[in-house]
Amino acid sequence: MFTQRSQTSRRSFAQTVRNRVLGSDLVDLLTGPHGVDRYTELVDRTWTQGEARAKVVDVRRTTPRSVTLILAPNERFTSANACKAGQYVNVAIEIDGRRHIRCYSPANAEGSATLELTVGRHDGGLVSNYLYEQARRGMVVGLTGVGGDFVLPSPGSSESPRRILFVSGGSGITPVMAMLRTLVAEGQLQNQRGEIAFVHYARTPAEACYRDELAAMPGVRVLHGYTRSGAGDLTGRFGPQHLAAAMPSPDAVFVCGPTALVDAVREHCDNVYTESFVPPVVTAPSNPSGGRITFADSGIDVIDDGRSLLEQAESAGLTPENGCRMGICHTCTRRKVSGTVRSLTTGAVSTAADEDIQICVSVPVGDVDLSL
Repeated sequence: MFTQRSQTSRRSFAQTVRNRVLGSDLVDLLTGPHGVDRYTELVDRTWTQGEARAKVVDVRRTTPRSVTLILAPNERFTSANACKAGQYVNVAIEIDGRRHIRCYSPANAEGSATLELTVGRHDGGLVSNYLYEQARRGMVVGLTGVGGDFVLPSPGSSESPRRILFVSGGSGITPVMAMLRTLVAEGQLQNQRGEIAFVHYARTPAEACYRDELAAMPGVRVLHGYTRSGAGDLTGRFGPQHLAAAMPSPDAVFVCGPTALVDAVREHCDNVYTESFVPPVVTAPSNPSGGRITFADSGIDVIDDGRSLLEQAESAGLTPENGCRMGICHTCTRRKVSGTVRSLTTGAVSTAADEDIQICVSVPVGDVDLSL
């Protein structure tokens, strides 16, 4: 009879042996040119050595405008990524034969064996509506990396604040839930090592994700504001009154949500850490450069019309991988062989050759040669 620890060790050893065999030069030779993944995925689509994937093991539709997916990542993801509370993952979804990549912040605590994604349904949102309507157990999605600087300071560090105010709006609640759950798991809330308050804005009480869990969470003062209902703890938009009700003069404020909410928090608070997945408002140049854009790998040339390099590539019939389309996820990064581009988000001009750029937020300034 084996103990649970010995069973876990045997399973880990078996996985190690399997990975060494599947990753060997001999197996690679025998399964060429497609590689071993093209064969193992016929048995299970998450059995891949080279591509991070996850299987949907649970689907919950707990509000009228959101769906929660519980994902079990394969070993390729878990061995290469350590997602901190507040960071996002790039999720690849195939819809009608086309691959779409979006950024989602997991809501689970750090160190969880599964990823919990709560996706807010947006009017006109291709991926969010697809997941709300079609997501099911057994569905497999791609995972293309982890990113983001919206994270808590390391516990016990000199930067660790004692009085923290969290503010979120809509689906911006997910990275905050990850932070709160991590603090609970680490025992920081039960030990009362600091003071924590949380203000969440939703359209109605029915659309407020995690409301019951938050009500039972120890050591957190939770206030809800409903923008289309007067039934909440707070009325109206974030301002001095909401700040005073939640936590006057916090040491640090973590806010995630629409741009208007982030701006309001910045106006009334210091030491603000932010995250927003709302596309920046960018204006294409009124006078396009008229330069020539050369997509060198495809043998296609076009004349610059002022739009982003991604949009112009798509208009030329190319299908470069992309995700957020707002300069966050880096999925669209391509090598600029030569030429000058300007960032739509920062205004910075880049002239360096052989440089990686995000084509979703870059516009040409004259001729540009792009490896695409």
